[in-house]
Amino acid sequence: MPIFQDVNGLAIKFFVQKDLSQAIQAELCETITSLGGRVEVKVPRQGYILVQPGTQEEERLRLCWTSRDRPDRYFVPYSYVEACNIAGMLLKQIFSENGAPIGMHIHSSIANVNARTALSDRIIHSGGDPHASAQSARVILADPHTEVFGHLVKTYQGVPDKFIESYLWVKKCIEKSVVQYTPLVYKNPGGRRPGEERTQFTDDDEERLCNWIASKIPYKETGGRTGNRLYQQLCEQNNDPEYAWVTRHTWQSWRERYKKNATRLDTLIASIVDRKKPAQGEKGQYGYVRQPEAKPKRTRKKRVKVQDSQVVMDELTEGIRMQISAMPAMGIHPDLPGIQGMPEIFDQMPAPLETAVNRGAVRRSPAEEEMDEDGSDWMVKIGNAEPPEWTKRTLSEEPQGQNGQKRARTSEPEPGPPGLTPQTLIAIASIHVIDQGIRDIAKQFRFTVEEVQEYYDKCGEMGRTRTRFQRMREQLAKFADDDQ
Repeated sequence: MPIFQDVNGLAIKFFVQKDLSQAIQAELCETITSLGGRVEVKVPRQGYILVQPGTQEEERLRLCWTSRDRPDRYFVPYSYVEACNIAGMLLKQIFSENGAPIGMHIHSSIANVNARTALSDRIIHSGGDPHASAQSARVILADPHTEVFGHLVKTYQGVPDKFIESYLWVKKCIEKSVVQYTPLVYKNPGGRRPGEERTQFTDDDEERLCNWIASKIPYKETGGRTGNRLYQQLCEQNNDPEYAWVTRHTWQSWRERYKKNATRLDTLIASIVDRKKPAQGEKGQYGYVRQPEAKPKRTRKKRVKVQDSQVVMDELTEGIRMQISAMPAMGIHPDLPGIQGMPEIFDQMPAPLETAVNRGAVRRSPAEEEMDEDGSDWMVKIGNAEPPEWTKRTLSEEPQGQNGQKRARTSEPEPGPPGLTPQTLIAIASIHVIDQGIRDIAKQFRFTVEEVQEYYDKCGEMGRTRTRFQRMREQLAKFADDDQ
């Protein structure tokens, strides 16, 4: 049976847009005739109007000839004839409703360009409009293997007359020649349905439950029989064929069964324990775990005691003597003023006090001690009354120093410079020696200290600096005076 003939054997009528090229019109007429159809000169009441999408003539034809009274009149692109020839069947206009195409949106999750083009052609040849926006489209086609598909379903599931479908949905509809949207299936929110009977506990269920509790917690005094984990662990054994019975009830039901019948079930559990006689803490019991291995204790490192103050001063003095002995090799004369006396200065520095003076022993007066021995209460001054005796201290009771002045507090350290390490003091002495050497070179060869300092910063050698400025002075001495 030819493609372009109806069930009664009559030819299907076609009307071709007049402003198409003669070559296209001739080819269409030949194909339609060969497939059993007939090309009409005027627009038929029933049939297909072949147009070129996007042209003004196509818009004019739609405005003039679109009517709800003629639901069997369809507007299709002229490529529809070739598509029917390739498909071997008449493509029905299933994606049209009341003479208007159903709007469809091809989502960007379908990233393949060829797949998007083929999908668009199928929709157009079946009467739909694949160029609708996501807001105006009735059907949104997306890739079901992406996360955005589920997001689209949740977003539009409450919007009436809006459907989210897979890109394979178009092909299924064309093959069935009918539009069938994916139905919404009622999801049970949980719980027992009205009128549905609960699964009753049997004697076998209770016996198995007692065996489980006896194997995990044989002695009730250890506790844990009403906890959640014991029964959750029971239901986790559902993959074991020996524990297939646990699926009859939820772990909450197993727990409530024991909790509400604890007195009766404890008797059955005790008889099972007496028969098997498991040892408390035996392997496999619930509530007993393997003791972790003891970790080796970490030994703390002993702190090195701070050196005695006298030892620090001795090291400092010895380091300064070594610096002075190394001065000739650096080009510095060790007999400069202020250098030879530096070790003796550090030798004469006193070591810091190691014991603190008891302030209580110094500040206490005989009158105060007598008051303490009497055990009298400490009186306070009230209003304009005389101050108590303990507040009156004569000048003679105050501890005096050797020069008659009040003795200073010795328990609190006097403010002074922060402590310096021996290495810091040696570095300070070295800097002093270098500065003295630079000043010596500047004075001996009659140059400024800044010039000598600048060259020493570049080379870093005192002997080389001294040789350079000595030669410079010799060269300057060779120049004759301008008056001669």
